[in-house]
Amino acid sequence: MHHSIIIRWVLGMPNKHSILEVPSSKKPAPIGLSGACVWVTGATSGIGGALVAQLVAAGNFVIASGRNQEALGKLATELGCRVKILPFDVTEPNLEIARDALNNITDYVDCVIACAGVCEYEDTLDFDPAMYQRVFETNFLGVIRTLNVAKPLLLNSQVRGQFVAVGSLSSVLPFPRAEAYGAAKAALEYFVKSARIDLSAHSLDVALVRPGFVSTPLVAANDFAMPFMLTPEQAAKRIIAGVNRRKSLIDFPRRLSWPLRFLSMFDGLWVRFVGPRITRV
Repeated sequence: MHHSIIIRWVLGMPNKHSILEVPSSKKPAPIGLSGACVWVTGATSGIGGALVAQLVAAGNFVIASGRNQEALGKLATELGCRVKILPFDVTEPNLEIARDALNNITDYVDCVIACAGVCEYEDTLDFDPAMYQRVFETNFLGVIRTLNVAKPLLLNSQVRGQFVAVGSLSSVLPFPRAEAYGAAKAALEYFVKSARIDLSAHSLDVALVRPGFVSTPLVAANDFAMPFMLTPEQAAKRIIAGVNRRKSLIDFPRRLSWPLRFLSMFDGLWVRFVGPRITRV
């Protein structure tokens, strides 16, 4: 029995149309993720782990990806038959193993949420290219690799697919020591906006998530104040709510995002007067 038929059986979905049909250029855009096939990267901890749990609880079949196979196995054990694990390192240039593994699980995906990310700061002002490359490999190119693997399966969906990239509110304004992290997230934001334009006629919606501070291993070593901190579960709830409404931009919390968006209109003043007061290098 083909894996896609198994997925539909698990979800209780009727198979009225062949899943091998050429996707229509005009597909319905359902409101709400329920009974969908969703691929989540960065699923072993933080926001990604919380997303997997909440998506499964909502009745979706979730393909969970990450580098830590032990953590992936634990996730599958805890959440049961609605989770299929797919080890995937988004920094790996050779995508054929991941592509084959995903195709062995399913031949369609309704939604992809790219959560994998890293954070390194410019603490020494050495501007080491190797550090910048590490950050960009995961936070920017990793998302592109994920889209490259997922796009054919998103286009196979019987509904209008969704590709969701997790960025950061750090792309709204330049912050001290965030040259690598912020630049990668800013590049990702530009990429998402351009891809949204080009893929809009191909039954594929592209969205950007810009969270503020979330209590994850990614920020555990931060040595500065992190206002309005959210838990991964709170962040996942906000992301799913935005995806359910098919929003193109999902940023939160408002107490942080709205002031930053306002201040971004005066970024020259920010760079000249505010930034130098808060830098530590």
